[in-house]
Amino acid sequence: MDQEDFEAETDLTATNNDFSIHVATVNGSGSQTANTTLIRAIFQMGVPVSGKNLFPSNIAGLPTWFTIRVSERGYLARTRRNDVLVGMNPETSVEDISAMGPGSVLVLNEGVPSPRIPEDRTVYKVPFNKLVEPLVSDPKLRKLVINMIYVGVVAHILGIDPQEVDRALSAQLGRKPKALDINRAAVKAGTEYAAQHLKPAPFGVERRSKTSGKILIEGNQAAALGAMFGGVTFLSWYPITPSSSLAESLQGYLERYRRDPKTGKATFAVIQAEDEIAAIGMVLGASWAGARAMTTTSGPGLSLMTEFTGFAYYAEVPAVIWDIQRVGPSTGLPTRTSQADLLSTAFLSHGDTKHIILLPATVEDCYAFGMKAFDLAERFQTPVFVLSDLDIGMNVWMSEPFRYPEKPWDRGKVLDAEDLASMATFERYRDKDGDGVPYRTLPGTDHPLAGYFTRGSGHDEKAAYTENAETYARVMDRLAKKYETARSSVPPPVLDRAPGAEVGILGFGSSHWGIVEARDLLSADGLKTSYLLLKAIPFTSDVRSFIEACDRVYVVEQNRDAQMASLLTMEYPDLATKLRPVLHYDGLPIDAPSVVERIQQREREGVLAR
Repeated sequence: MDQEDFEAETDLTATNNDFSIHVATVNGSGSQTANTTLIRAIFQMGVPVSGKNLFPSNIAGLPTWFTIRVSERGYLARTRRNDVLVGMNPETSVEDISAMGPGSVLVLNEGVPSPRIPEDRTVYKVPFNKLVEPLVSDPKLRKLVINMIYVGVVAHILGIDPQEVDRALSAQLGRKPKALDINRAAVKAGTEYAAQHLKPAPFGVERRSKTSGKILIEGNQAAALGAMFGGVTFLSWYPITPSSSLAESLQGYLERYRRDPKTGKATFAVIQAEDEIAAIGMVLGASWAGARAMTTTSGPGLSLMTEFTGFAYYAEVPAVIWDIQRVGPSTGLPTRTSQADLLSTAFLSHGDTKHIILLPATVEDCYAFGMKAFDLAERFQTPVFVLSDLDIGMNVWMSEPFRYPEKPWDRGKVLDAEDLASMATFERYRDKDGDGVPYRTLPGTDHPLAGYFTRGSGHDEKAAYTENAETYARVMDRLAKKYETARSSVPPPVLDRAPGAEVGILGFGSSHWGIVEARDLLSADGLKTSYLLLKAIPFTSDVRSFIEACDRVYVVEQNRDAQMASLLTMEYPDLATKLRPVLHYDGLPIDAPSVVERIQQREREGVLAR
């Protein structure tokens, strides 16, 4: 299949339950409630759906776009297709309209100038301003309520059940009766206008049962739930996009569910620190004292946490750090997604360090790793990083319901007074079990052997200060052994092997959904692929086995410098010639055609080389 054929294959005319809705508005105009109403209404009709929010890094006034992908086949990655445009921003109308292809549907504000539109597009002109005037007298409130009119219009022309629209709206505003009534009236106004003046769109939503029992949730919300069930009792953080909603969600859950039932007092502490340095410092202090402690941040904040991370690694203090990645370097693009913190995080700090990293690909992973990170941090007495990204963290995803945790927390090798009573000596940094992991005590343990001095400077097995060369090397070797031990405890990769496939695809994080769809497109074109979804670093033995079994492996990642491929090359230098980077780094969530195009190009180059 050549490039023109591929573009034709992936730019099919929209059909029922297979199209996208592209909403163009202004940031701060209240469109989130409207867009969430639409996406939930479609979901409640049993049709798989996902949402992508493309918003600027300001509070209000700049363009923002929200894309709803309706996919009966369950594809959740970003799509390039714009099948329905809801054009509510006159500043971007030329750009938005020009992006619409043949057979598309345009819902535009009547009276707003627009470029010439080809006849093979379906255009609906709606007098939004006139429709909202009798509903709301306050001009400021009109700017918010007007969005609900397009909900009514779009729902009607696409055949979205009005009862499901009302259910979705009530789920959001049910506790605010006045707001619910106003927005209901706006939806009704849009619906009635569409029923009287607009013909149905050439495609729409048909009821199915493919979302039965499933939920819609953002990754940051899922991570917060996981952390709560994982036993977090201390959170310190500094606001930064796109991680703030994780901390805010977690605080909300803790305030609701983690209070003493008798006294009503909080059994947790949340502190908004003065900066990221203070935030990680507080985490280490709380964790050293025995709390399950965490912080949330993004790339710039992670850079500030570098020195404390090295302290935690060397002094062996547990910590959980969620990095919701965005585009860098420096301030970069705060509201765009990326996977470019991987390499720096793997060795964060000066000196020799190797860190455990969890790589969630789904909201289920965010929930599960919210718990798992604490177990690993305490079992191995080390910082554990969870590298999510803006795409997973701040966008809406369909998921199976989360499972209530059944296993008790793993606090690791913690000695209490009874344990110490049977011991002649206690040496904090002694490897007694041969796995690189020493035993620790918690402050307040009532035994004379319990105390030790925690330090980030040179120390021996007894935690005594030393600059002895042999002792330093011995401690560093033990820390390396601890990292090796962790290989068998981190979440293993997920393998989908295609019989007879010579080509492998290796991915991680939010790239997963683009890869899933890309594999189907490649298979339809005659290229079978096996797939390994990485879930954690350090790599398990399954990773080597996968690469060895393939003739060539395409490593898909959302950064410029092939950071995962670099880590794999460092780990498996003898297999490096099999690795072929597939890179996507424009800040937009990766889409399936991008993966397919790059793999097909590399395959053609390989044929020519042979």
